Amino acid sequence: MTAIGQDTLGTRDSMAVGGKDIAYYSLKKAAAKLGDVSRLPFSMKVLLENLLRFEDGVTVTVEDIQAIVDWQKERRSEREIQYRPARVLMQDFTGVPCVVDLAAMRDAMNALGADAAKINPQVPVHLVIDHSVMVDEFGTPQAFEDNVELEYQRNMERYDFLKWGSKSLDNFKVVPPGTGICHQVNLENIAQAVWTSTDADGATVAYPDTCVGTDSHTTMVNGLGVLGWGVGGIEAEAAMLGQPVSMLIPEVVGFRFTGALREGITATDLVLTCTQMLRAKGVVGRFVEYFGPGLATLTLADRATLANMAPEYGATCGFFGIDDKTLDYMRLTGRSEETIALVEAYAKEQGFWLDPNVEPVFTDILELDMSTVEPSLAGPKRPQDKVVLSSVDDVFNADLEKVYKKTAPARVAVEGKDHDIGDGDVVIAAITSCTNTSNPSVLVAAGLVAKKAVEKGLKPKPWVKTSLAPGSQVVTDYLEKAGLQSYLDAVGFNLVGYGCTTCIGNSGPLAEPISKAINGNDIVAASVLSGNRNFEGRVSPDVRANFLASPPLVVAYALKGTVTEDFVSTPIGTGSDGAPVYLKDIWPSNEEVRSVLDGAISREMFQSRYATVFTGDARWQAIDVTGSDTYTWRAGSTYVANPPYFEGLTMTPAPVTDIVEAKPLAIFGDSITTDHISPAGSIKASSPAGKWLSEHQVAQADFNSYGSRRGHHEVMMRGTFANIRIKNLMLDGVEGGMTRYNGEVMPIYDAAMKYKADGTPLVVIGGKEYGTGSSRDWAAKGTNLLGVRAVIVESFERIHRSNLVGMGVLPLQFKNGETRDTLGLTGDESFTITGVADLKPRQDVEVKVTRAAGSTFSFTALCRIDTVNELDYFLNGGILQYVLRKLAA
Repeated sequence: MTAIGQDTLGTRDSMAVGGKDIAYYSLKKAAAKLGDVSRLPFSMKVLLENLLRFEDGVTVTVEDIQAIVDWQKERRSEREIQYRPARVLMQDFTGVPCVVDLAAMRDAMNALGADAAKINPQVPVHLVIDHSVMVDEFGTPQAFEDNVELEYQRNMERYDFLKWGSKSLDNFKVVPPGTGICHQVNLENIAQAVWTSTDADGATVAYPDTCVGTDSHTTMVNGLGVLGWGVGGIEAEAAMLGQPVSMLIPEVVGFRFTGALREGITATDLVLTCTQMLRAKGVVGRFVEYFGPGLATLTLADRATLANMAPEYGATCGFFGIDDKTLDYMRLTGRSEETIALVEAYAKEQGFWLDPNVEPVFTDILELDMSTVEPSLAGPKRPQDKVVLSSVDDVFNADLEKVYKKTAPARVAVEGKDHDIGDGDVVIAAITSCTNTSNPSVLVAAGLVAKKAVEKGLKPKPWVKTSLAPGSQVVTDYLEKAGLQSYLDAVGFNLVGYGCTTCIGNSGPLAEPISKAINGNDIVAASVLSGNRNFEGRVSPDVRANFLASPPLVVAYALKGTVTEDFVSTPIGTGSDGAPVYLKDIWPSNEEVRSVLDGAISREMFQSRYATVFTGDARWQAIDVTGSDTYTWRAGSTYVANPPYFEGLTMTPAPVTDIVEAKPLAIFGDSITTDHISPAGSIKASSPAGKWLSEHQVAQADFNSYGSRRGHHEVMMRGTFANIRIKNLMLDGVEGGMTRYNGEVMPIYDAAMKYKADGTPLVVIGGKEYGTGSSRDWAAKGTNLLGVRAVIVESFERIHRSNLVGMGVLPLQFKNGETRDTLGLTGDESFTITGVADLKPRQDVEVKVTRAAGSTFSFTALCRIDTVNELDYFLNGGILQYVLRKLAA
C-alpha cells in the first residue's frame, strides 16, 4: 500500500539503492520538525512511518504523528491512531469464513444497487491452506500421502471455494495444501522486511513490511523485523477493504537479554521461560520489544520462535530490530540480493538497524540472563505454566492427586494388545507447529536424539502416537540431506503432513483400543508436543494433561512413554546391550548440532521449494473453477453457506436499543479461551451440530472438524460454547456446553434458540483473561448469532475484545474489584443496561440486576469499546456492515 497522504511535513525523500531511485518517508526529516526519535522503540518507529505516509488531515493528522514522538515523555499515550498494514495473511480455517463474508458482501452490494466489484482486497492477501490436514495415518512411509489424500476427500468443497476466491478476487493468492504453515511460509518467503509498491506517479516507494493475520501467531514474523499481529477475520476483512486498524498508541515493554544459553539448552527452553515471565508481568495489549547484548547470540530462527509465542504471553507483538542476522537469514532463505540491499540501506537510513550502543526508551523493562535458563516444558494446561524438566513428574503427580483425586497412577489392560496403559502415559508425541519447526537447530537436535536412540536400540513405547509435521518442505530437505530422517522414521516420527496438525487439535484419533481403555477407566493420559497451545480439550479429547516441549524432548518422551517419573534421574529405556539409557546419553552437544546444520541446509533448498509455492500438487491443479463477480451458493451445502449478517441491510443503520432484562446464557471462571468459546476439534454425534449434520444426511464418519466447517454458520453457531471441557458455573460441576433455561438443563445452543423465540436478550458473564488464545472470529460471530448482546468480564484478551465489537456485541468490564463472586451472581438474575445508543468509548456504564426473588441492585462496568472507530462499528451492527455501507455510498 503506497502513500495516500498529503505529506504536510515534507518528509518524502529518495535514496539510491542498486542503481535505482527509491522513494521513502524520512524519519530524520520528521524528527527535524517534531523532535528526536532516535530512541523510539523500533516498533513505534514503524507506526510513526505509517502515519507519515498516510497523513491526510482526516484519518491521520499531524497531531497524531506528534503524539508518537511525544510518547517518549510519559512512554504511554491515550491517543487513538489509524494504522494501515501493508498486507494480510490468512490460514484456511479463518480464511474460508473471510472469503464467505466477502462473497456475501458482494451479494449485499448488488442488493443495495451498488457495484459488487468494490468488494475486493485493496492490499496483497496471502492465504495458506495449513489447518485442515489431520494425523489419521502415522508411523509409516505412506503416512504423508495417505493424510493428504484424506484431506482432499474431506475438504474438496472448501478448496473449490477457495480456488474460486483466488480467481475472482484481486490481490488474493492461495498457497495450496501440503506446502507448509502460514507463519513459516511468511517468515521464509512472503515477508520482505521492507515492502515496496508503485505509487500513482510510477515511483517505487519503500516502507516497513507490516501485516495483520487471521491467526494469533502472525507475530512470528516480528523476528524478521516485520510488524505483524493477529486479528479476527472480521478485522482482517476491513483491513483488506482499505479500512485502517483503529488502535490506541501502545505501551512498549522492553525485554533485555544478557549472557548466552548454556550447553544443551534449546531455544524452546528460552521461549517458555520468557513466556512465563511476560505473562506474570502482564503485557496484554502492549508491545514487547527485545534488545540487549544477548541478542547477538540468538539466531534469526530463535528470534522468530520468541516472537511466535507473543499470544501466549499476551502481547500484541514481540518485536526485533534488523541487523546482520536478518540479512543472513534472508540470504539463506532465497530472497534476492536486490531486496537484501534495500533492507540494509533502508534500515540504516531510517533507524531500524540494531545498534548495541543505543538503548530505546520503554514503558517498562524486564531482564533475563540467558545463562540461567534451564531445560523446560510448559503445562499441563497453559503455555505460560513453565515446568523445569526435573519437576514435570512432580507437577503431574500432584495434579493426579489434587485435581483428579487419585492416590497413585492406575494401569489397565489394552484390549487385543500385549501392553497396558496408565495415568501419565504419553499417548501423543508430536513434532508439530511453526513455533519450533521453523528453527533448524531444534529439529536437527531431534534428529540426533533419534539417531543416538536407534544406535542404542531404543524404541518408542507402543501406546505412543508419534508424528512429524513441519511447517515447511525445506525441513524435509535438510533432515534427509543430514541423514537424520531415516532415524526419525525408525522411532516413529515419519512425515505426516506439512501443516499445523496436533498443535491446533488435528492430532487425529487414537487407536480405538487405547481410546477405549482411557475413556472406560478414567485414565489421565498425557501428550508432549512442540507446539504453542496446550489448553484443555485442544490437543485430543482423550488427553487431559498436555505439555509443550522442544522437538528433541518430544522424541525423548516418546521413548520413555510417561510423565510420572523423573526424566533426569531415571532411565529413558533399556538399550540393546541391556544397560539403562539416560537422557544425557542421547542428548546432542551444541557443536554436533552446528556441525550437522552447516553441511545440511542451503539457499538452493529454499529457492527450489518456494519457486512453486502457489502451484500445488496434481490434486490442486485438477480443481477446475471459473472466476465470477458473485459466488453461486450450493443448495444443501454443509460446508459453505451465505451467512445471515447482511439480511435486510439498509443504507441507514437501525438504532441500537437498550439491553432490557437480559438473561445470562452462561457464567464462566477465569482464563476462558477462544478454544472454549468457538467451535473447535471434533464434532460429537450427540451435540447440536452433530444432530444438524445427521439431519442433513451427513454420516458421522464425514463430520470432519468444526474448523473445516467454519464456512457454515448453522454448524458453527451450534458449536459455540460447546467445548467438552468448558464449565458453566450456573451448573454445579458439569463439563461441556450446557446451561439452564427455566430450570431445565440443556445445550447452550438449544437454550439460546428458546430465549430468541421468547424475545429475551442474553448476556455472558466471565472472569479474568476472557478470550485468550487464537484469533478465532467465530468466538465472536457465534456469540452474536446466539443472541448475546453483552459480555461482562473482569478482563479481556486483546483480539477477542475487538472481535466482539466487530460483531456488534458490547464488551463490558467489571470495576472497583467487583466480580461475579463478590456480586453473588448465580444465573437466576436478569440484567438491564440503558443508554446503549449514546455510549462513548471507555465510559462507565450502570448495570441494573434483578434477582429471582425480585430484589435489585446495580454495579458499574467499564465500556470496552476503546476507540471512536470501534464505536462506529458497534452502532452499525458490526465492522462489516460499517464497511459495506461506506463502500456502497
